[in-house]
Amino acid sequence: MRPGSTAFRPWEHPIVVLAAVLVAVSGLALAWGMPIQRVTQIAIYTLYGAGVNFLIGYLGLVPFGASFFFGCAGYALAIGTGALGGNEITGLVLAGGFALVLAVLVGAVILRRRGLYFSLLTLACSQIAFEIAFKWTSVTGGENGLQDVARPLFPSALAFHAFTVAVVLGLLYGLWRLAHAPFGRLMQALRDNEQRVVSLGYDSYRTKLIALTIAGGVIGVGGGLMALMLQGIYANNLSWQHAGDPVLMAALGGVHHFLGPLWGAIVFIVLEDRLSAVTENWWLIFAPVIIAFALLSPEGIQGILQRLAGRDRWTLTRAGIPPRPARIAPYAPAGGARDDGTPILAVEGLSKRFGSIVTQNDVSLSVGRVGLHSLIGPNGAGKTTFFNLVTGILRADSGAIRFDGRPIGGLAPHRRARLGLARSFQILSVFPNLTAFENVRIAVQAAAGGWNGFWRDAHADEAANARVWSLLDAVGLADRAGEVCAALSHGEKRLLEIAVSLATNAKLLLLDEPLAGLAESDRKVVGALIRRLAHAQAILLIEHDIDRVLALSDRITVLHQGRLIADGRPAEVARNPAVVAAYLGQGHGAAPARPPARAAAAAPRPALAPLLRLDGVSAGYGGGTVLDGVSLSVFPGEVTALLGRNGVGKTTLLRTVTGTLPAHAGRIVLDGRDITALRPDQINRLGISLVPEGRRLFPNLTVQENLRLAARRDGASQEEVADLFPKLRVLMRSRAETLSGGERQMVAIARALMVPSRIILLDEPFEGLAPAIVQEVRGAVARLTTRASLVIVEHHAESVLAMADRAAVLVNGRVAFSGTAHDLAADPALQERLLGIAGGDEAGSMVIEGAA
Repeated sequence: MRPGSTAFRPWEHPIVVLAAVLVAVSGLALAWGMPIQRVTQIAIYTLYGAGVNFLIGYLGLVPFGASFFFGCAGYALAIGTGALGGNEITGLVLAGGFALVLAVLVGAVILRRRGLYFSLLTLACSQIAFEIAFKWTSVTGGENGLQDVARPLFPSALAFHAFTVAVVLGLLYGLWRLAHAPFGRLMQALRDNEQRVVSLGYDSYRTKLIALTIAGGVIGVGGGLMALMLQGIYANNLSWQHAGDPVLMAALGGVHHFLGPLWGAIVFIVLEDRLSAVTENWWLIFAPVIIAFALLSPEGIQGILQRLAGRDRWTLTRAGIPPRPARIAPYAPAGGARDDGTPILAVEGLSKRFGSIVTQNDVSLSVGRVGLHSLIGPNGAGKTTFFNLVTGILRADSGAIRFDGRPIGGLAPHRRARLGLARSFQILSVFPNLTAFENVRIAVQAAAGGWNGFWRDAHADEAANARVWSLLDAVGLADRAGEVCAALSHGEKRLLEIAVSLATNAKLLLLDEPLAGLAESDRKVVGALIRRLAHAQAILLIEHDIDRVLALSDRITVLHQGRLIADGRPAEVARNPAVVAAYLGQGHGAAPARPPARAAAAAPRPALAPLLRLDGVSAGYGGGTVLDGVSLSVFPGEVTALLGRNGVGKTTLLRTVTGTLPAHAGRIVLDGRDITALRPDQINRLGISLVPEGRRLFPNLTVQENLRLAARRDGASQEEVADLFPKLRVLMRSRAETLSGGERQMVAIARALMVPSRIILLDEPFEGLAPAIVQEVRGAVARLTTRASLVIVEHHAESVLAMADRAAVLVNGRVAFSGTAHDLAADPALQERLLGIAGGDEAGSMVIEGAA
């Protein structure tokens, strides 16, 4: 279905497909004289794999030991029905109930760990259960297991097969409904970004425990069905040799597809049956099949079927979003706060240090119940750390935090969020595999307190849907509502995060550089929206756009080296000499002068052959086109500015050049060599390096380790990059996660120099940096041209044109201007049309060729 469609097509419903496949396979088995138990086993393993994939695909947890629930439930059925009597239905209730209890007890402990530790702990539980079952002969039968499990209602194989198929279809329908319920949608958000989920007020631990309990119960019913089919239970179901079977089936079929376990179970059982009849070592043949699927189709069998059908999306949920209303109601805050003179947030004596680095040093401030309060300061001053302390991501070493008159220093982050404390993040924090609509709807659901709806359709809430459309429209993303977040541009993701933050209806909204990475037209829209919100609620803003901070704020607080150095009205703070010296630096706003050698070479040099050339390059995501026939040249020793509005394809172009995104058409030529089809590592070794947006350092490694990982012969030495960025000398042993935004940008640029680069691509190198740091980075970037040609992607033309030789402007995936940077800088009207500085739209059809 297309985005926004709600039409129901029965043949596309996975339960209908599942029923049709099982009926068809059953008919073939009967027609060919195959044992019907094999098809029964396929149905049981489909349920087993679906229970496991419920955790993998929807929640991101990989249980290597799900056999713990499968095997223990079988023993519970055999022992329980043997002692108490009963039939298949009561036995399955007993098996599922026992697995539920096990999941709660075990999950309460092992969910304190995540990732590999969770996987290994489930495997350990399964192996412990195997040892007990194998050796406790008086209860479990030991090596011989328990025989003669009664099956009074369905004694024949065919009758039991029909019963099994009905149970499997019923439980999988329940999982499908749950995936579309508020709880299921929450699981998918948690899979993508746990920190963001917590910041919205959700309890991630409780969510995972409930999900594990549900999965355990489903798997337990599967174990009970297996015991009934075999009319016995054996310890080998618990052994480590079989612990990975359901994970393998889910991976074979496709973990990001609801029907993946069905295809995986069919292939697994059929190949096991056929290959084991040929040789005892059938895994020697089966293993290469698994390897081939992993290499050729990471999305499994369902991924192959998707490509054959011309589709490329996850099918864990149905396609589409709720239909767009004919008229979208203008966004309005949920309710106005009254300023009674008491602060909504009061911080007293807050201190925090990381080793020898002090980020907060006895900070005290208060935020009123209404108005825009800005928190500014140079990079590394401790602004984002202050937000992390207030929201509970970090714990303060000392000091007190009161919110709405209540001490919150000891509360978990999600509990603080539920009190009305919401935030956005400096580094983009959204749900990449959900649509833009669903990103905002998850936040609206949190604001409404809709934690645990397990059956109702999350998209059937008309009031919530209307709220989502209003928020998306307010940030200009209503037309992109049905797009998966990963397909949005950087600027669009920033707008989406603002919409997510606004959806929480918070009493205090903490906005961490919401304007970073936005085009000028979007900055005006978002700035006006923030100012309008400030009339009805409290907003604490971190932002480096000083002109807007001064124009929009009611009050400004300035941090420097962890200390509060100024606090007051904007006009007072702007005149404060300490603020000017510490934050703005000298020569604020002026572009750095070019080195003398570059000033002499400012005119273009058409006689030189281009170092990098793009000829008619087209590229995009998921079959769509973002770049449409782009032709561009980069010359030796020159700086090329790549400009354009959000979403026009600037970052996509850099990804295509570096090989991380394949080109659909056209050629990319580096110094006469066609590199269009080369791998990213090969392109990098030929001399093209990328400084990505968001910096993307390795957070748990030190600065020195980040640089060493990139270092290659003939690249810059650590001493050379330290000369370029003197601050890095004292930060070499600091972990990257403790650095400020400006410090991370320095490390990201330095890392690109550690390889022998001929062309360096810089994606938004000045984003989110204080003016003083921008000056330092600009100066360093200007000196880089002695080493390599530069391509700089930047939203703000004035930030880069003064230091560029050439400029290219993208409009709707095409080159609308190509010429000298001087020509573009000298023509404000042309900038206005092409870059949307005044919101002009006529650039869409313009293509202008300047001097070449």
